[in-house]
Amino acid sequence: MQEQSLKTIEFDRPEVQGTTCGVGHAWAKVPATPTAGERVALKARIRDLLVREKAVLVAHYYVDGDLQDLAEETGGCVADSLEMARFGRDHPAQTLVVAGVRFMGETAKILNPEKRVLMPDLDATCSLDLGCPADEFAAFCDAHPDRTVVVYANTSAAVKARADWMVTSSIGLDIARELHARGEKLIWAPDRHLGSYIQRETGADMLLWQGSCLVHDEFKGIELELLRAEHPDAKVLVHPESPAAVVALADVVGSTTQLIRAARELDAKEFIVATDLGILHKMRAAAPGKIFIDAPTAGNSASCKSCAHCPWMAMNALSNLAETLETGSNEIHVDPQIGQRARVPIDRMLDFAANRNKAVKASGDLARDGALFSNVGPA
Repeated sequence: MQEQSLKTIEFDRPEVQGTTCGVGHAWAKVPATPTAGERVALKARIRDLLVREKAVLVAHYYVDGDLQDLAEETGGCVADSLEMARFGRDHPAQTLVVAGVRFMGETAKILNPEKRVLMPDLDATCSLDLGCPADEFAAFCDAHPDRTVVVYANTSAAVKARADWMVTSSIGLDIARELHARGEKLIWAPDRHLGSYIQRETGADMLLWQGSCLVHDEFKGIELELLRAEHPDAKVLVHPESPAAVVALADVVGSTTQLIRAARELDAKEFIVATDLGILHKMRAAAPGKIFIDAPTAGNSASCKSCAHCPWMAMNALSNLAETLETGSNEIHVDPQIGQRARVPIDRMLDFAANRNKAVKASGDLARDGALFSNVGPA
């Protein structure tokens, strides 16, 4: 197998206490592509190592399809970031292997401080996390002490520790609506597109940190409109981290879990998908026979930064997963004091979700009750 290479990446780097936006620079490793024979051998080795280490693999929808398949085949979980952490919390395994990006491993450790949490590569980060340094965000919050601090899951443990609430894309609307009804003014971080979407939908008074997701920020409304004209019967599925012009064209706006559900349940043969292309592996499995078209990420004469796939999610590979299990390297550590503080806004969200779900009465008619749960679940 060839050696991995590096690629440089530009991302939105908020400045002046998060209210304006500059350009930051980062890097990501590009794992070598294994041969067919190497893939078979690595998968067999990983299965054996999971048994040896009494470990369970939890993988995000955006990582390589081989890792998603391995997680499900070995009794693990393929899900969004919060469900990954929930699964790890409730599973008896004392070693969790998180295939995703670093904040996901940190969230798993915060919810499972007594467990060993490993990742294929600790350098797999996120543009939203990079664009919201804890010290700068704390100063931003200190400058607005009258506001309730709400942060998205895609943040470091230290940023979560400064927050009053953590939310995910699927429950953010409901929590913001509840806080708005209480008369609370909000600080929102770090994704400005998701924050703007929630602000438009709820009318809440929100001061937005100006970060963005490298992948979703690149989707283009004009290009999507042109593509939709070519596929007039296609349904458009959009993650709310996308720009407003893209969200405005959506038939369904939702979290990864909600978009997969829509692909399975909607009566359409074609779908245009505006989120990370890693999700297509699960969509195709959930809705065989349907056609999925990736939304455009760049206009004429433009080049894409991510080309609709997170370069840090792509750092999760069979080879480094096997090495992590073999050596016990790449263990996630969270300062216990930070972890305790970060758990408060996470538990507050989980309690809100649990109490809301208890208040929902289902009739038993799945077709009718589906709408009750359309905004329930993780990001």
